[in-house]
Amino acid sequence: MLQLDIEKAWLLNTRHCPSPNVDERPVGSVIDLLVIHGISLPPCQFGGRFIDDLFLNQLDIQADAYFPPLQNLQVSAHCCINRLGEITQYVSFQKRAWHAGISHFAGRNRCNDFSIGIELEGCEKIVYTDAQYQALIQLTQVLQRAFPALNDMGRIVGHGDIAPERKSDPWAVFDWERYKQGLLRTD
Repeated sequence: MLQLDIEKAWLLNTRHCPSPNVDERPVGSVIDLLVIHGISLPPCQFGGRFIDDLFLNQLDIQADAYFPPLQNLQVSAHCCINRLGEITQYVSFQKRAWHAGISHFAGRNRCNDFSIGIELEGCEKIVYTDAQYQALIQLTQVLQRAFPALNDMGRIVGHGDIAPERKSDPWAVFDWERYKQGLLRTD
């Protein structure tokens, strides 16, 4: 069962891989937005260390022809769920991860200030796995208990919803209905 250390805002019994790409949220920030992302490095290739390496500023840009434009990119997410449904946490939920970039939601800019970012290992051509949906639902329920504003389904969005000029993830292959119905189940 997924649990959260409330004081430190780190998940228990999951893999921790602390990213240097983190800072404090602005004073008075209330976490009231959950942003679902999609990522694979290289595109549509799964497994391996490259997502970790990106979030740790250790990506070997010579390892793939896709990587050179990512040189010096400093990004992170709070968590990533791989294809097996395994969760890695990179940033405490109390801190600001650098996942949203230039973004806006409900008349507010800088979504990183008030959001949690969850990456799903995937791409726009391949559906997400059952294990990923199960893990995402469990993780979301843990976050909803810790941050009650996230119980408003309108505050759970995709990266493409807050940065439509730049992003479209988690793409059309993400089954929003399945995910949101899973959140409503209590079994």
